[in-house]
Amino acid sequence: MSGAGFNPGLIAFKLAFQLCPIFLTGGVAQQIPGQILPIILITESINLPLGLLTGGENVELDDFFAHYVPQPGGTLVDNAIAQYPFANQAVAANALIQQPLRISLRMHCPARATLGYAAKLATMLLLQSTIAQHNRTAGTYTIATPSFFYTNCIMVGFRDITGGDTHQAQSVWQLDFEQPLLTVQQALAAQNNLMSKLTGGSQIQGQPAWSGAGTNIGQPTPNTPVPVGSGAAGGQVISATPPPASFNDISAGNSAFA
Repeated sequence: MSGAGFNPGLIAFKLAFQLCPIFLTGGVAQQIPGQILPIILITESINLPLGLLTGGENVELDDFFAHYVPQPGGTLVDNAIAQYPFANQAVAANALIQQPLRISLRMHCPARATLGYAAKLATMLLLQSTIAQHNRTAGTYTIATPSFFYTNCIMVGFRDITGGDTHQAQSVWQLDFEQPLLTVQQALAAQNNLMSKLTGGSQIQGQPAWSGAGTNIGQPTPNTPVPVGSGAAGGQVISATPPPASFNDISAGNSAFA
């Protein structure tokens, strides 16, 4: 089906939610303006010089390498009920623990007539290596679905789910994503706030009530024996051997070895 046969709204819907619903942010996209890399630039890298970027009139949307469909089970709100004991049941009944959101996409990518399996193998190798590098460099993902936009997601799986209804192996894949409760920027901000309090000696919650080094740290307790040569103020010096009782004891000791 040619792109010219669609109305503009249907073309926009198909591009946004079926052909390019995944955007790589940060990671391998750090050198790109906006730090956003649409996945279509990876999967359609072979077709880019053939009219996709030049605005060719014969661009077939149905002939794109991959088509995506959201899998059932994606979450918009996911809470767990607290299982630990409370002072009373009324409090326990209202205690909820927020869970990360999950979304999975099914990617259909059968080998097509143009270059067939050779083009599919080259595209999948490029896609896998790019995603692996993106994950290693702390890259995140934005997932666009017709009902919700999942931002700052991390990839937790990329696996083959091809069923027996097709004779073409590895033509359907599933991409699993999770949206963490905290972003990397939020975690860094919380850590920097705590570290600044520790450095400045500001008041913090808990015990001790004030951060910073205590006045007694490194100071020995008065009248506490310390090792020889420590030189600590206020401490008693302990010799390696007890002192002799008298000069006669020394003489007696020397005569014993004579």
